[in-house]
Amino acid sequence: MRVVITGAAGFIGSRFAELFLEQAERMDYDDIVILDALTYSGRRENLLDVLRDSRVTFVEGSILDERITDGVMDGARAVVHFAAESHVDRSITGARPFFATNVLGTQQLLESARRGGVERFVHVSTDEVYGSIQEGSWREDHLLEPNSPYSSSKAGSDLAALAYHRTFGLGVMVTRCSNNYGPRQFPEKLIPLFVTNLSQGQKVPLYGDGLNVRDWLHVDDHCRGIQLVLEKGRLGEIYNIGGGTELTNREIVDQLLELCASDESMVEAVADRLGHDRRYSVDWSKIRNELGYHPQVPFEQGLKSTVQWYHENEAWWQPLKNPAS
Repeated sequence: MRVVITGAAGFIGSRFAELFLEQAERMDYDDIVILDALTYSGRRENLLDVLRDSRVTFVEGSILDERITDGVMDGARAVVHFAAESHVDRSITGARPFFATNVLGTQQLLESARRGGVERFVHVSTDEVYGSIQEGSWREDHLLEPNSPYSSSKAGSDLAALAYHRTFGLGVMVTRCSNNYGPRQFPEKLIPLFVTNLSQGQKVPLYGDGLNVRDWLHVDDHCRGIQLVLEKGRLGEIYNIGGGTELTNREIVDQLLELCASDESMVEAVADRLGHDRRYSVDWSKIRNELGYHPQVPFEQGLKSTVQWYHENEAWWQPLKNPAS
């Protein structure tokens, strides 16, 4: 059977593809199609091991291209949809690509999946669609209150996916994850940005007072949660996927300074991000109770191994931080 994985040359999608191949035979998937446009954050280098597998076919193309999406969906049983523009700061300086890819691109995939008879469609989203929460944690039925162009574009894609389930009966499931971290994350995100800056002797920028809170989730745990939803999730449902480790940005910076043998002098306070959400916190009891999900990577262990990966793989990230060098 065929499964289509979009955006699998990126950080989370490439790791999902690696882990998925370990289970594909058990799930009777022998035709794995990877669709990726190879934009700035999608890299073939992330798929070197995956592309050696004879079951895998790589298609370079945009999810906005109807001819391509119809082609890959022909005969597919399942879709796992990662392809998205995802960096909040980029969405503030230029929002149009976010709405084009995240909303219109997702709609095109949904339409091709509907025509192709796809049975299970996992739409990978984010906790940022909920907005900001002072206390407690968001359940899946919480009102969507996105505050950035990025998160509003993802909220729009979530609603499009669920509408295709309700209107056309497409087997959609939506996952909303907390902040991911791990190897191969593009170095514009907080943890890889800070680690690579410190490796180069550069200061790290800390927004505002540094007290914004995020729930941290190792990419491997996120991928395991997605696979559970793909296999056993109920059609038409939303599943939060959390890591169970809420920390302020200031606390993350302190741990990174210690792991990188740096000190407070390397931290530079900068003006806060426009519309910066104060706190994210997801209630992931639904996926735990229904599908047996539990995060398996302790945060201290995961952070240490992630920092070590960036220290050992400068050849991977150096061209991304210094494209002209």
